[in-house]
Amino acid sequence: MTAPLRQAWDHPAQPRPIVLIGTGGIAHDAHLPAYRKADLPVYGVYDPDQDRARALADAFGIGTVFPTLADAAKADAVFDVAAPPVAHLAILEALPRGASVLLQKPMGLDLDAARAIRNAVHARGHTAAVNFQLRYSPMMLALADCLARGDLGTLLEIEVHLNLATPWHLFPHLIPNPRVEIVSHSIHYLDTIRALAGNPSGVFARSFGYPGSPLADTRTTILLDYPAPLRVTLSINHHHDFARQFQDASFRVEGTEGAALVKLGLLLDYPVGEPDELWIVRRGGEWQQVPLQGHWFPDAFLGPMCNLQRFASGEDTHLATHVDDAWQTMALVEACYAAARARAFPIPQD
Repeated sequence: MTAPLRQAWDHPAQPRPIVLIGTGGIAHDAHLPAYRKADLPVYGVYDPDQDRARALADAFGIGTVFPTLADAAKADAVFDVAAPPVAHLAILEALPRGASVLLQKPMGLDLDAARAIRNAVHARGHTAAVNFQLRYSPMMLALADCLARGDLGTLLEIEVHLNLATPWHLFPHLIPNPRVEIVSHSIHYLDTIRALAGNPSGVFARSFGYPGSPLADTRTTILLDYPAPLRVTLSINHHHDFARQFQDASFRVEGTEGAALVKLGLLLDYPVGEPDELWIVRRGGEWQQVPLQGHWFPDAFLGPMCNLQRFASGEDTHLATHVDDAWQTMALVEACYAAARARAFPIPQD
C-alpha cells in the first residue's frame, strides 16, 4: 500500500519559547492560532501599539507584553517578526547576535531591500528564515511529496489560475505602494513553484491596475521560462466580482503519468474562505480527492516555525526558506517587474 502523502512538518522535540514582534491581523488570524494548535509556547509579544499588543495577548492568554523592542530582544527565545517589511532591518539590528528569527514575507518590497536584509542577517550571525508559508500548507506539502515520489511522471505543466474578487479594502496599507500584486500576492505562487520545480531561467510578465481601484496593480500575467518540456504560467485577476459561479483559485500540475489540481479555498470569499482541496489522477484512472489534514490558514504557518526551530537545534539539516533561498524568490519577483517594464517584441509588419 502506498504511504500517505506528507502534509505536515515535524514538530521540534523540545520547542523553544516564541516572542512575537508585531501584533497585527496576520498574527491574530494565523501565527498565534497555528502555535496554539501545535502547543508551541509563546512567551510574549511586542508592538509599538501597546494597546493592540495587550489586546492580542489577552485574547490568546499570553502573559508578557514587552514595553520596548529592546526589552523583547532580551528574551531567550525564537523571534517571530510579524511586522511590515520596512521595519525588518531595524528589528534585526536590535535582536541579539546569533538569534533565531522568522521574518514575515515579503523579504522587503524590492530586491535592494531584500539584499540589505540578507546582509544584516549574515553580519549578525542570525539563523533566519522568511515566512513563505504556502509551500508548507498541507495541500502543497502533499503535492510536493507526490512529485518527489514520481507519481505524476515527468513534470510538464504548472498553471496558477485566479479569477475572483479579492476584498482589497482589508489591506489599506497597500494603497501607497508602487508595487502590489506580484510582491504581496503572487509571490506565494512564485515561491511555491520554485519549491516544486527549481529556479526558472527567465520571465515574461505584465501587471495592471483596475479602473476605480486605488492600488497600483492587481491583475497579472506571468510566464516562467524552464527547459522543455515544462510550461509554467500564472494568470491572476483579483476583480472578477460577478458572482461565485465562475470564480476560480487553482494550482494545476500535470506530468506524463498523472495530474493534480489544488483548490486554494481560502481565496474564495476571503477571509472566510472555502475548504482547500487536492485532487490527483493517474493516467487511465479516476480523479481521487486527497483528504487534507488542515488548511492554508492557519496550518501552513506551523511549517516555517517548526523548520526553523528544528534547524536551529540540529533536527533538520535544511532550512527551506532561509534568507538565502528567500532572496532568490525576491530576485524572481524583481525579474517579473523588470519584464513588465520591458517592451514586447513588435509584430512584423508587411
